[in-house]
Amino acid sequence: MLLHRREPARRMFRFYRLRFQPVLWGGTALVREWGSMGSPGRVRADHYPDDQAASIAAARLERSKRRPGYA
Repeated sequence: MLLHRREPARRMFRFYRLRFQPVLWGGTALVREWGSMGSPGRVRADHYPDDQAASIAAARLERSKRRPGYA
């Protein structure tokens, strides 16, 4: 899932990406990437025991990002 936030008046062009990735030793990683558009951004991976736990965390993060203006 890819979210964008564009506010030209404030010169703010940001992205926030969420994706799932299987982990070799079992479980699922929720990989988050964020930063300014055109830059590589920062990356963080959180490990969860199963797909359901990872999707619940992703839904929570998506809701929190949509509040301040990400679409």
